[in-house]
Amino acid sequence: MTDDVAVDFGENGLVPAVAQDADTGEVLMLAYVSPEALERTRETGTAHYYSRSRDELWEKGATSGHTQDVQEVRVDCDADTLLYLVDQAGGACHTGHRSCFYRTVDGENVGEKVFDPDAVYDD
Repeated sequence: MTDDVAVDFGENGLVPAVAQDADTGEVLMLAYVSPEALERTRETGTAHYYSRSRDELWEKGATSGHTQDVQEVRVDCDADTLLYLVDQAGGACHTGHRSCFYRTVDGENVGEKVFDPDAVYDD
């Protein structure tokens, strides 16, 4: 049996977490995780994050249905960044794209749009 790694949540109590498709390796998104979000992710097997703009814990896909089933959580060498290896249902990005990294810095759209955000989110 191994001991859990002590994640360094730093002064603000958050660490970045990269969500990556467990099968393809595609990087889907980056979000922030609090100790509670990590605990909920580990308990439920579904990705939980911390919204800095809303100042609250959130479960990925709770509104859209585009959940992330977490296959594994990895921690980097400094224990201050997480990697969620996930099975993504639908799109990871609120814009309707499969990945939040759907465009180049030159503005070229290189990603796949998989849903209509206007049909999913009430703004």
